[in-house]
Formats: sequence, C-alpha cells, structure tokens
Amino acid sequence: MTYTLSTRHIHELEIRKSRFIAYAIPVEDRDAAMDELRRLREEHPTATHVCWALLAGGQSGMSDDGEPSGTAGRPILEVLRHHDLDGVLAAVVRYYGGVKLGAGGLVRAYTDAIASALLGAPRVERIALTSLTVEVGYADEAKVRRWIEAEGYALADTAHAMLVKMTIRLPVNAVDGARSALVDMTQGKAGFV
Repeated sequence: MTYTLSTRHIHELEIRKSRFIAYAIPVEDRDAAMDELRRLREEHPTATHVCWALLAGGQSGMSDDGEPSGTAGRPILEVLRHHDLDGVLAAVVRYYGGVKLGAGGLVRAYTDAIASALLGAPRVERIALTSLTVEVGYADEAKVRRWIEAEGYALADTAHAMLVKMTIRLPVNAVDGARSALVDMTQGKAGFV
C-alpha cells in the first residue's frame, strides 16, 4: 500500500550555518514535479543547491544539483521509500553557510531535512484508478449516471450510437462490484467493452 500527501509541507533546518529548506509536494507525474522544481528555483534564485527526489506512479528521479554524488538526491529518495510515499516530490533548498559538512554530514542533513518535513504530514492512501466502459440502452442512461455520481466515480466519456457507451473512472479494486451493480440496475442488459 502506498500513500501520497494531501498538501504541501515545508520545514527549515539550520545546520552549521547552512539553511536547509525542505519541501514535500504532492504531484501527479514527472512533468508536474519539474514544474514545481522550476517554481522553487524561481522562488530561491540565490540558493546554492536545489536537490530533489521524486516517486510518482512508477516514475522516479533524483538530483544532487552540484553536491557530491550520492549525498543529497539518494538520501531524499530513500526517505520517500521508507515512508511508502508515491506521487510526491521531495526537494531541499540549501543556502551554503560557509562551513563544509563532509559527505556524511550532507547525507544526514538532507535526510533530516526531508524527514522533518514529512513528520506529522497527513498521508492519503493512493489508490490506482482504471477505466470501465459499459454499453447501456437509452432508457438506462440516467439511472447509470445517477449511480456513477452517487458512488463518487467520474464519467470520463460518453458516446451515443445504437447504445450509450459510457467510460467510467473508478478505483481498480471497485471494478468487479461496479460490473455487478451495472448488470443488476439494467436487468442484465449492460454490456462491457
């Protein structure tokens, strides 16, 4: 089971005169994460480093952004994995304070910064969605639409021909129940594509 965050979380640490500002941001995919990173760089134009890690729907990535290899991006990614997060961009903005931390010190600083941002952050269970396409008669269309709305699903597409073809977005674990409900409410006339 994986989780995402409901909102953006920020935490700031000062370690040996360097400022570490950690951001944990919920994102849909890599493109959304890159947009967030661009905004962070615009927000902090004088930052020494903007290191990050991403886990989003099978897409992952990380960057040390000029820090010694393996001292920033990898530790941030490991914190995301440890918390079973997906759909999250974790970024740490560093303002160098003039005191070198060494490789071990950097790993601890980036790990502590992002872990602090995640501490107490409410998590939301991340449920995979899928599409279910059903064909019903015109007489059943309104009934099916009301059912979709009542269940909290999304009607992704509708096409009208001899039958009404409706594509529903719903959680993967609800497909079998949805098929049964659709067959029942249409007295067995619902067909699935």
